[in-house]
Amino acid sequence: MSRLLSPFVLILSVVLTILVTIACSVPIIIAGAIKLLLPIASVSRAMSAFAELMMYCWCEALALLIQLNPHLVWDIQGLEGLSKKSWYLLICNHQSWADIVILCVLFRKHIPMNKYFLKQQLAWIPFLGLACWALGMPFMKRYSRGYLLRHPERRGKDIDTTRRSCLKFRNHPTTIVNFVEGSRFTPEKSRQTRSSFKNLLAPKAAGIAMALSVLGDQFNKLLNVTLCYPENIQSPFYDMLSGKMTRIIVRISLLPVTEDLHGDYLNDNNFKRRFQLWLNTLWDEKDSQLETLYQQDKQALENKKA
Repeated sequence: MSRLLSPFVLILSVVLTILVTIACSVPIIIAGAIKLLLPIASVSRAMSAFAELMMYCWCEALALLIQLNPHLVWDIQGLEGLSKKSWYLLICNHQSWADIVILCVLFRKHIPMNKYFLKQQLAWIPFLGLACWALGMPFMKRYSRGYLLRHPERRGKDIDTTRRSCLKFRNHPTTIVNFVEGSRFTPEKSRQTRSSFKNLLAPKAAGIAMALSVLGDQFNKLLNVTLCYPENIQSPFYDMLSGKMTRIIVRISLLPVTEDLHGDYLNDNNFKRRFQLWLNTLWDEKDSQLETLYQQDKQALENKKA
């Protein structure tokens, strides 16, 4: 019966998600336009607060849509000790579009509204792209290695965008989210990039290094988040929309933002090597954690069948 109803659930979910997104995006876009046309500090603060409220409404609506799936089980560890009055840098593995929805829904009542580092192409998504712009989210333009060799003047542009965006976040508590792999994990991408990790792409350190350089003294903690969809690995976003998502595993660890994470990533080669070693060690641990979660779920499924 679930399989038969799946196409109808998918259509209903897509329609409701689009309607909710439009309903929340339009007021956010209007608030962004007012900020642009009236660059007055008090007006800007009021419009920013209003835009954040509408983003919270969007998260609440998505949470309600997810709760319509009676088969979904959440397995969450590590939400304790968080505060909406603190600054956080959140790093997470990236498997699907579902990751953004899950992070928004999961943390909406625990930390300041998430601000994502987004690919430039997402700016052209109707309503959503303009809403993200109005919320102050930075859009990053990725360049291939070959392109940068032909156009060395473009090197470091993303890092400069990161620096300017982080400066805007100094004024009020913010959660900066960075999917440090730079792209969603797939076995094919893993092979193409020759990733040394089994379940992850290699992390890119420059973005979070710059965020820590600009806001390091304000970040209360670094949130290290691991997302896992053990029974929906192939197509988690499609499965979530069609009501076939069965289990979401989230593991959260709070890490201190120590002095040795602050430095000049662009010009200090010694700091750059230390920072990359720290991040790769973190990613090794995350890769092992994911492998353990997958194995545990596989064993549980086998025991259930037995």
